[in-house]
Amino acid sequence: MTDGTAVVIGASLAGLVAARALSDTFAEVVLVDRDALPARVENRRGVPQGKHLHGLLARGLQSLEELFPGFADEMVAAGALRGDLQSDLHWYVDGYQLKPVSSGLIGIASSRPLLESTVRARVERLPGVKVLDNHDVLSLLTGQRKVTGVVMRSRVDGAEPVEVEADLVVDASGRGSRTPIWLAEMGYAPPEETKMAVDTTYVTRAYEPKPGRPYGVLGVTVAAFPGSPRSGFLLKQENNRYVLTTGGVYGLRPPTDDAGLLEFAKALPTRAFTEFLSTATRVGEPVTMRYPASSRRYYEKLTEFPDGYLVVGDAVCSFNPVYGQGMTVAMAEGEILRDLLKDGRHELARRFFAEAAKLVETAWSVSSGGDLRFPESGTKLPPQARLLNHYLHRVYRVAAGDTTVATAFLRVINLIDSPDKMLAPAVFRRVFRRLPRASPAADRRA
Repeated sequence: MTDGTAVVIGASLAGLVAARALSDTFAEVVLVDRDALPARVENRRGVPQGKHLHGLLARGLQSLEELFPGFADEMVAAGALRGDLQSDLHWYVDGYQLKPVSSGLIGIASSRPLLESTVRARVERLPGVKVLDNHDVLSLLTGQRKVTGVVMRSRVDGAEPVEVEADLVVDASGRGSRTPIWLAEMGYAPPEETKMAVDTTYVTRAYEPKPGRPYGVLGVTVAAFPGSPRSGFLLKQENNRYVLTTGGVYGLRPPTDDAGLLEFAKALPTRAFTEFLSTATRVGEPVTMRYPASSRRYYEKLTEFPDGYLVVGDAVCSFNPVYGQGMTVAMAEGEILRDLLKDGRHELARRFFAEAAKLVETAWSVSSGGDLRFPESGTKLPPQARLLNHYLHRVYRVAAGDTTVATAFLRVINLIDSPDKMLAPAVFRRVFRRLPRASPAADRRA
């Protein structure tokens, strides 16, 4: 039985998945977004990163399948590509290519607009769900230490603000969330916040293969590492398009001209990008985006929080995009919310923040741990962290020739397993066997 009204602020992926979770127990779910949401598969203003490459990790696809049965098949029917994330996607970490074998980690390759439009279409078909685009949420309605709704206004000229009462309001408005301000206005302490400067810049170009010269793999990902601040990501998408993103961390700016791109690609630890460029024709102009810092808000640490209110997605934690974690964490949070609501709405915020924090901590430890390896981070690592980094470098080297270690690492990166699985006896023993002779791919690209 469903009853009550929920309002979700923001109709991007985190908001859409939250609405799906709420639809099982609320009679009415109202999604509010300031953008004019497109009827077709296209980019929109409220998702400025929409033209860039987006990765949905295996955990994210699992959550979407759980929330929307048949989702992967629907995406493939719309043109997305499905593949094994170890055999069909080539990974280079610290200059070593992880052994490309079948892992059972399944992913979907598509543009961000196709993914979002497919999720939105599924949500719009749910009974009781209503999407209001072209609306701004101005403030919260509150009373007796509880959020009771929102004040919103249509972006149509001359529109007057209206009050919408709700039993639950969910902030899925992204990294620019106003929740810390609203909490202070209500007399609550804002959450503790951690920011990690990464000064990441990435440049994205779209390509079509030249006639008769198809490129052979679903994608290639090259992570930056200390001493090599360049990254590269290549992924096939719908409509026979490829998207190539080059990235730089801690101040390195990838070039936007074609000649500069070729030189940048030559400096990566694989010939894959230069080989691809010889088989493809650029479509449109490059787009650039800067990402100054990752941020995490610790809502789970608050001792007081208003009833009838939640925060999800990037409004809780905004990850360095090069790790591809943001969408997947949002999908998994939707699954967490749905499951918690099965046990009722009592102390929902406390229960949700506690469960979501476990997921966020796993993802944050992976991405922040990678970023802190760079001397440019300005962080002096304690001895145990330096020892762990030494161990992980050995993991990457061994994973170039060891299927078990490579798959174990990718299961952690894809948020299927927790990072401590890399210290499991079966993995640990393999890592400390005699190292293979394989040298970094950077030494073999000539």
